[in-house]
Amino acid sequence: MIDVLVADDDRRVADINAAYAEKVPGFRVVAKAHSAAQALAFIAERPVDLILLDHYLPAENGLAVVRELRRLGHHTDVIMVTAARDVATVQAAMRQGALQYLVKPFSFAGLRTKLEAYAALRRTLDGGGEAEQTQVDRIFGALSVSAEPDLPKGHSPTTAELLRQVLLAAEGPLSTQEIAERAGVSRQTAQRYLKLLERAGRVRLGLRYGETGRPEHRYEWAAGR
Repeated sequence: MIDVLVADDDRRVADINAAYAEKVPGFRVVAKAHSAAQALAFIAERPVDLILLDHYLPAENGLAVVRELRRLGHHTDVIMVTAARDVATVQAAMRQGALQYLVKPFSFAGLRTKLEAYAALRRTLDGGGEAEQTQVDRIFGALSVSAEPDLPKGHSPTTAELLRQVLLAAEGPLSTQEIAERAGVSRQTAQRYLKLLERAGRVRLGLRYGETGRPEHRYEWAAGR
């Protein structure tokens, strides 16, 4: 489980964000803080994996919290969740190590996408070892994953989402048949949606050559798309 601290001065908003995060598989909200001091005090007692951090906090703002965490040697990951949308604040958050920035107001789907991408990033990093360029690209672009593209009439966003989930959870490229089986759809359906996702730039197509016959198509979610 990924332990999450939600820090927001508005208790109602903190409750909503916590409820959203709890709905995403693999995430557990362990506490809510309503000021910078509360957030820092909690982490001093019980480190967490991720903070969903508002910028507008009493006394000290969210960026001050990030700076203090780094000064104290805490490597807690940070996703800014805030109404602050001026470029200077966004730039400062990026330079101080926030992994992502989500502007209020947002939907559950918006936060879910960020959290799922964060979970995929952690799985990639947990593998350790040396990284090829494709894996480096995946690491650096993982948190920019966006939702499914606009689909032509007759295509279901739910099915596209199923395929996205399968590809995000995969540890490497998958064949059409593997994707179909994991998503619980027919091979023809998987192939049709994969072609749409590839054309939209959301899926990367590669080829695996065997000893004989045609090369096998292998698909993976395109980092940063």
